[in-house]
Amino acid sequence: MVQKQFKVVAETGIHARPATMLVQAASKFDSEIHLEYKEKKVNLKSIMGVMSLGIGQGADITIFAEGSDEQDALNTLEEALKKEGLAE
Repeated sequence: MVQKQFKVVAETGIHARPATMLVQAASKFDSEIHLEYKEKKVNLKSIMGVMSLGIGQGADITIFAEGSDEQDALNTLEEALKKEGLAE
């Protein structure tokens, strides 16, 4: 299992559009991928799960990946978060 912590820097947090982008990116991988915020962990391949967290600016989030392509999944999600200006 690999994991990485991020700080959300986007003013609007992770709302519908960026959440959809993250879910689509995560869904390309076979690994189990989860997002944790405030001790609540959801499947990052579920738009409803991600939206239910209500992640705002300044939030500390952790992404976990476990499976055959876990490192590729984590690298891709990190790149997407940074490219979109969502987190660092």
